[in-house]
Amino acid sequence: MAFNRQITLAITGASGAPYALRLLEVLVKANCQVFVLISSAAKVVLATEENLQIPAKPDAAANWFIERYQAQPDQIRVFGKDEWFSPVASGSAAPKQMVVCPCSTGTLSAIAVGASDNLIERAADVVLKERGQLILVPREMPLSSLHLENMLKLSNLGATIMPASPGFYHQPQSINDLVDFVVARILDHLGLDQQLMARWGYQGATGK
Repeated sequence: MAFNRQITLAITGASGAPYALRLLEVLVKANCQVFVLISSAAKVVLATEENLQIPAKPDAAANWFIERYQAQPDQIRVFGKDEWFSPVASGSAAPKQMVVCPCSTGTLSAIAVGASDNLIERAADVVLKERGQLILVPREMPLSSLHLENMLKLSNLGATIMPASPGFYHQPQSINDLVDFVVARILDHLGLDQQLMARWGYQGATGK
């Protein structure tokens, strides 16, 4: 089956697991092939916030996500932190769009200095050097001057800094509505149609 596009989704250890899971769900529904990278800290957060135990081995984790979201075979691929021969590690094969959601301030810092000590950092570095689209979704407060300096540096390098800051003008009735607000904005920036939330000045969002 042909997919509409390929997108890399990195999940790191900041609070905000519901954002990552909902984003993955809607990307699958949009017929995207998603390359998923999950840090060790992210697995702890997923267990804490969502009571989910992600399998340790990448292939098992991919099958787990495929079953959870009723994805097509091979639609979700998971790579370990040291899989340097994966597509996301090379500019010749990596998707041109990558979202780090949620993005820990540690990951933010590592991307800002080009550390590339693990596959998440390397994948982000590849997207930047290839002039692709990198969206970072930090979830932290308050922000120190160091955090802000790193965000400014990455913004100047072309990354989009999109804090997980839901709005309230759509009169949310549940936590899911707040999650969908952030995910909808991510989809807008990825250039994907979304029916999660009505845009400002419009009424009647569907698909919740």
